[in-house]
Amino acid sequence: MYPFVRLAIVAAAARRKEPLALEEVATLHLTCWPWDLDMFAEMNNGRVLTLYDLGRLDHAARIGLSRHARSHGWGFAVGGASVRYRRRVRAFDRISLRTRGLGHDMRWFYMHQAMVVRGEAASAGLMRVAVTSRGRIVPPTTVLTAMGRPDWAPTLPDWAAKWIAAEAERPWPPDLAAD
Repeated sequence: MYPFVRLAIVAAAARRKEPLALEEVATLHLTCWPWDLDMFAEMNNGRVLTLYDLGRLDHAARIGLSRHARSHGWGFAVGGASVRYRRRVRAFDRISLRTRGLGHDMRWFYMHQAMVVRGEAASAGLMRVAVTSRGRIVPPTTVLTAMGRPDWAPTLPDWAAKWIAAEAERPWPPDLAAD
């Protein structure tokens, strides 16, 4: 089940936090609760992705994007993700979830996220995220202009650019879809 209570808490808390610049890291402090666990008594990998959603929500609010999304009727959608899992997250572990915008291309924003537990990265994700309106992607340049930052165009790190190129080579629809 989606953690709607956590979502409400994160959204309310984000409004009280200091604003951030687009290139700054947003840190969200969470706890791994028993209902976040899988049968191996560690955080379920699907829950990791869900908590990354909350990190992006916090980041969007703190950079001012959420306010513009509300006024324009925009939504958010994930168009791809690559996650590395390296350390177990156990019940009651305190998590520092860190989110930073890496840059954008003509369609997508790219976000880097990490969960840090006891000073060590437990997982890290590269996310391809779109701002949407009526089922269509809003170009990042339109979003950035609305935010008063049309000049924000950092060069994507080489590792992110290579992931983007590799994703472009992957067949769609997947070969597994045919029956």
